[in-house]
Amino acid sequence: MTKAEAASPVVILVPGDFNDHAVGRIDAAFHRVGIERADPSLVTDEMRATVRGIASYAGINAAMIDALPNLEIIASFGVGYDSVDANHAARRGVMVTNTPDVLTEEVADTAIGLLINTVRELYAAEKWLRDGNWVKKGNYRLSRLTLRGRRVGIFGMGRIGLAVARRVEAFGLPVAYHNRRKVEGLAYEYHSTLKSLAEAVDTLICVAPGGVSTEKAVNAEVLSALGSNGVLINIGRGSVVDEAALASALKDGVIAATGLDVFADEPNVPWGLLDAPNASLLPHVGSASEHTRRAMADLCVDNLVSWFAERRPLTPVPETINVKPRV
Repeated sequence: MTKAEAASPVVILVPGDFNDHAVGRIDAAFHRVGIERADPSLVTDEMRATVRGIASYAGINAAMIDALPNLEIIASFGVGYDSVDANHAARRGVMVTNTPDVLTEEVADTAIGLLINTVRELYAAEKWLRDGNWVKKGNYRLSRLTLRGRRVGIFGMGRIGLAVARRVEAFGLPVAYHNRRKVEGLAYEYHSTLKSLAEAVDTLICVAPGGVSTEKAVNAEVLSALGSNGVLINIGRGSVVDEAALASALKDGVIAATGLDVFADEPNVPWGLLDAPNASLLPHVGSASEHTRRAMADLCVDNLVSWFAERRPLTPVPETINVKPRV
């Protein structure tokens, strides 16, 4: 940082709870202020005058951006940033960064673990043992489903989608995918619609980002196309799946099973999913290892440091790629 900035540290707003390692680094390099949540009504006059950056898990909407006239950068913790109004930030000349790459392999590992757990009922089998039923009642039942012979479709062939695809290939399973557009140079079979992909496979892994364009993209029609042997895995965003349609599909045998790490209204999970015996549910732990969260925290803060010291972001989101630092 410049000598002037060192003499008068840049003020960074941290709404709500935040990663401890990131907080420690922010405190060492900046002047941190906090509020209970990202709510414009909680912004004080002093914050309006002094805050130049935000570091946050939480959504930052247009009103929050407008409440901070000197805001220059929003460092979002996570690869998904659909809860940040990046388009409005761009119009206001505010940079938005996220934390891609450093969590790719961890989330892809989770996707495969969730897939195996869902298909082979490993959680239920472990519970059978822990409850004493192996002794009292004998072997756990044979799992109806298997990975053998499955055809896997990936919805969202970005960094994480590619990492998932590599792992699926290692299981000897064919891979197809659906994206907004075909990925040049990628040999996997491409489908121009999600329904077409669902019709061609029996295992659908969602890695798609959230937002208006993907909201409830996995609907009753797509689930029906997946079929009665179908398995749905979602590690992307909960909003991508129509959860009411999914609960009905599980209950009625439209698909065989689901494994979910994300939900539309976290941490609230619909009872229709909680009650489904053919659903494996995780509390959004895709990247939740100490190793990976520390790397994410470092990248989040590194973006702030780079912006204010060198006037450049490390990992800008596409919407704000052309935002220039203020003089």
